[in-house]
Amino acid sequence: MRTNRFYITLVIGLLLSCSSLFAQSDKQKKLELQRQQVLKEMKQINALLFTKKKEEKSAITLIEDINYKVNVRKNLIRITNEQANLLTREINSNQNEISSLKTQLKELKEDYAAMVVKSYKSKSEQSKVMFLLSSSNFQQAYKRLQYIKQYSNYQKEQGEAIKSKTKELEKLNVELSKQKEDKQKLIEENRIAKRELEGELKEREVLMASIKSEMGKFSAQIKKKKQEAALLDKEIDRLIKDAIAASNKEAGKKSSTGKFVLTPEAKKLSSSFEANRGKLGWPVARGVIKGKFGKRRSLTDNTITQNYKSIYIATNANSDVKAIFDGVVTGIHVMKRGNPTILIRHGNYISAYINLSEVNVKKGDKVVTGQVIGKVFSNKSSGESLLGFRIYKNDQVLNPEPWLAKY
Repeated sequence: MRTNRFYITLVIGLLLSCSSLFAQSDKQKKLELQRQQVLKEMKQINALLFTKKKEEKSAITLIEDINYKVNVRKNLIRITNEQANLLTREINSNQNEISSLKTQLKELKEDYAAMVVKSYKSKSEQSKVMFLLSSSNFQQAYKRLQYIKQYSNYQKEQGEAIKSKTKELEKLNVELSKQKEDKQKLIEENRIAKRELEGELKEREVLMASIKSEMGKFSAQIKKKKQEAALLDKEIDRLIKDAIAASNKEAGKKSSTGKFVLTPEAKKLSSSFEANRGKLGWPVARGVIKGKFGKRRSLTDNTITQNYKSIYIATNANSDVKAIFDGVVTGIHVMKRGNPTILIRHGNYISAYINLSEVNVKKGDKVVTGQVIGKVFSNKSSGESLLGFRIYKNDQVLNPEPWLAKY
């Protein structure tokens, strides 16, 4: 029957369009969440890195800060453009759906009109009576009567359903148009911000040109810092190996695999630490990850590459440093002409807090989540307050960023 086929096609179409719309809405929510996070990061960058006078910072630090801000801004523009494009696709899809529904509604109305005319000409009421009276038995007559009622109600119901769906989609289009307008405004704001950043990039070029004459001196400083970082890595590795050996000896067991032999209590603590991956609190109250984990090339000397085992969190001067989880202080290290590092063990995990000015704990102390263990060091010559932060599983260093909660 033509009408049944039409109804089935209509229902399938509506279901598919709704499914597609829900999927797009979910993606839109995820993009909006990402955008809000980037906006928050941008706000933190301005507050932590660009409130001091430029004269108070070294040229290299200023170049790094500008470069970091540019990259975050580009990410913000990318996400916003993706949102606007998705909204455009949603609006076009809904408009097409509305046009389709209007066409279908028109066909139904035409069918109604044709049916009324035909019924009038053939005296359909009498035909219906004859249709019923011609039944061979009562059961057949009853079924025919139900069929007549269902057919009539069916046409009305489908017309009302299409009207209702059309109104819903029209309302949704109004909302999406408003959202698109809002996003378009935001894109324009980002274009303005990008032009401002272009000015900062030119400023970076001027800074780069100004230090070219002294590139040898800067390269020597970078290489020296790289050597100091390598020494720190070596000392932290030694402290962790010593902690593993001492812990396993205390447990009456030996292990040459570089892993802790865990007691039931330590296993429980390790499991709890793992369960909080992506939810661990930050080691400072306010901060942005200025230096990422892994291999990075120097901005001022591209011949120098360094593999960073820490992330570097820019924060306020003299900020408190807090333990990210319950644990025991397993080591405190102070390098010659360097700043203290604290290691805290959480079962077979270790968190490391590097570049401190003060230490409020001692080896063997039990600490709890959020406890202040020291203060971050503020470098007067560079104008920076950077906390180095690491996470180890046994003696293997991990990227700590995915472990921390989103700001």
